[in-house]
Amino acid sequence: MRADLEVADIFRAAGPAYRAAHAGHLSQPHLKVMSAIENCRTAALGGHVEACEDCGQWRIAYNSCRNRHCPRCQGAAARTWLAEREADLLPVGYFHVVFTLPAEVAHIAFQNKALVYDLLFRAASETMLTIAADPKHLGAHMIVPGGGIALDGTRWVSSRPAFLLPVKVLGKLFRRLFLTRLLTLHDAGRLVFFGSMAHLAERRAFLHYLSPVRKKRWVVYAKPPFAGPEAVLAYLSRYTHRVAISNRRLIAFDEAGVTFRYKDYRRDGADRQRVMTLATDEFIRRFLLHVLPRGFHRIRHYGLLAGGSRKDCLALARELLAAAPPVTNDPPAEPDDFRPPCPCCGGRMIVIEVFERCRQPRGPPGARSTNRETAP
Repeated sequence: MRADLEVADIFRAAGPAYRAAHAGHLSQPHLKVMSAIENCRTAALGGHVEACEDCGQWRIAYNSCRNRHCPRCQGAAARTWLAEREADLLPVGYFHVVFTLPAEVAHIAFQNKALVYDLLFRAASETMLTIAADPKHLGAHMIVPGGGIALDGTRWVSSRPAFLLPVKVLGKLFRRLFLTRLLTLHDAGRLVFFGSMAHLAERRAFLHYLSPVRKKRWVVYAKPPFAGPEAVLAYLSRYTHRVAISNRRLIAFDEAGVTFRYKDYRRDGADRQRVMTLATDEFIRRFLLHVLPRGFHRIRHYGLLAGGSRKDCLALARELLAAAPPVTNDPPAEPDDFRPPCPCCGGRMIVIEVFERCRQPRGPPGARSTNRETAP
């Protein structure tokens, strides 16, 4: 069901003026995201007309943009990802592991998203694999499950029931790996700085800026989930597929700006739910801050789940654990032309017209007064 107010409505109304006012300062990914959201499920992307074989009721189904920043398109993507990851679960305990960065590094990441985000993934994965492979700690190639395949591939090595790896050891190695490689990026001239941080382009200033960070404890969280791995996967599916703001949080859009709900985590109870109004330009600016760099993958798999070896590694792990292959209760395959039934009588809907981008559907004669627009 379509929300009363959507981000797309705001972009369609205020987007052209925002682009004109910031011409030359918006990147191609920013412009592409704005265009995709504005055109999502409109005639600009084309679609088709369906009609009921029984009562003649018809409806228009416009195509989706499928952009990963679109509030209307990420729900289905999250459900698909969740189902695939649940099929990969092994019959062992799981741990929820989180690596955090200090605020000083977050400021650098803001101006160097692609490089610092990539470094975060690589340093975190190498930290886990290095410490897990140390026989003093676990002696296995680690993934999120509480254990891993032994280095010789002949047995499954389990962690203790409620303990994965020492978080202080993880934090220290993660800090060293991350900062060493961050300095390498700086020395190679790959980091950029502007505004109040422009002075960090000079090496001595950069080292001075990072000096306090080297002494801080970098927090790593690693605990078994109370509700099981399925709950963590469900949480991650929402977290990894969420966009800057969901449509359901929007309240109003008028001359005062955009009003929306948000959570203030400094408060407790009912006071945590707050309402904010931002000028429309500021709302769009903050939304675009969440646009990921082109080609950046925010979900990555390492260890047993890495690349083309995932299927073989999972099969070996299940063999070593004497676990049966996962049972998939797939629903009966739907025909390629499956469509939801008629909303009026439940009859079969058939496609009577397909229209391309920027074309308007014709629709059946005499049925204009009963049409309904829906999303596929």
